[in-house]
Amino acid sequence: MTDQRTLAYLNMYAVLGTLENLCELDPKSKEIIASIKKPVSLCFDVKDGPAATITFTSKGCRMEDGARECNIKIPVSSCEKFNKIIDGTVTPVPSKGFSKINFLLKTFTALTDRLSEVMQPAPEALKDREFFELSTKCTFYTIAVALAQIGNQDEIGKHSASYMVDGDIHFGIGDDIAATLRVKDHHLVTIKKAPEKPRAIMKFKDLNLASALFNGTANALECVCNGSIEIHGMASMIDNMNRLLDRVALYLG
Repeated sequence: MTDQRTLAYLNMYAVLGTLENLCELDPKSKEIIASIKKPVSLCFDVKDGPAATITFTSKGCRMEDGARECNIKIPVSSCEKFNKIIDGTVTPVPSKGFSKINFLLKTFTALTDRLSEVMQPAPEALKDREFFELSTKCTFYTIAVALAQIGNQDEIGKHSASYMVDGDIHFGIGDDIAATLRVKDHHLVTIKKAPEKPRAIMKFKDLNLASALFNGTANALECVCNGSIEIHGMASMIDNMNRLLDRVALYLG
């Protein structure tokens, strides 16, 4: 069972938040933003739900929590409506920034279309190794952020978070791709870099394994037994992170 409010938080911070990584990693997305002459800030403000501001430059983009100073503001009347905006069944209507409508219709739409291609790839596209790696990395960062949102917003997720002690969990793929799941007073925050002093570690051997785990074609228990998933540290953190991962799959699978 899922709820619309939690899904809205995942769509805001985990899905749209992955635009940061897409603009950093994807040559096509870099081409899309290269023509931006001045920074453009876009704010989504959802009633009784999440609010975030994304600032785009020719070098990349950055998401900040909350409704901040922006060029374009899109107020959304409910979490349900925001989720429909993300799945493409409702068109967003800005309350501010009509002079920047070209950015919204062209640049932002091109980026979100590209994000959809990468996050929901056609099987043929994954045969290209470069695209496969891009898709797997972006999926990883989406899941990493989703873990925190599930732990903070979803009722079952909050129950799991209530058993997690304070500290950092290293969540990663190999030695180069990592995120921190930080726990403080049972509130979770994702930081898109490795922690300095993790209390627990969950690391997948490589991108091939990570992709297989994400799409359900690998047996996680078997991978733990053969060492291709590295797990050690505080047991309560790992056990409950696994429960959060199950909830992420329910929302985003």
